[in-house]
Amino acid sequence: MLHAHITSWVLAIILFIIAFSLNKQGKQHGFKTVQRILRVFYLFIIITGAQLLFSINVNFTYIMKAVFGIVVIGFFEMILSRAVKKQPTGVFWGLLVVAFAIVVYLGYTLPMRAF
Repeated sequence: MLHAHITSWVLAIILFIIAFSLNKQGKQHGFKTVQRILRVFYLFIIITGAQLLFSINVNFTYIMKAVFGIVVIGFFEMILSRAVKKQPTGVFWGLLVVAFAIVVYLGYTLPMRAF
């Protein structure tokens, strides 16, 4: 399950970058298609992450990683929706970087006992 989770979020990052660049280029049909696919990957990330979370002895740190992971997904959506409306996204990019750094840090420092 760990490999499915990692694959899902790597593909989600790639799709996010593609969607953002399609929006910048003004290709709205391609953007909407990629955004729909990206939302399916959000579901994969959440489902596999929940399975991983419930397969271990959960403590506060694991729950914080899950919460920040959902926050990262939220910032992905906020950036894309604000970019479509041509509103500024700078603050959300900064918050996305901080939240993503926390998730990656927690992901690499938490013990991988049950996996």
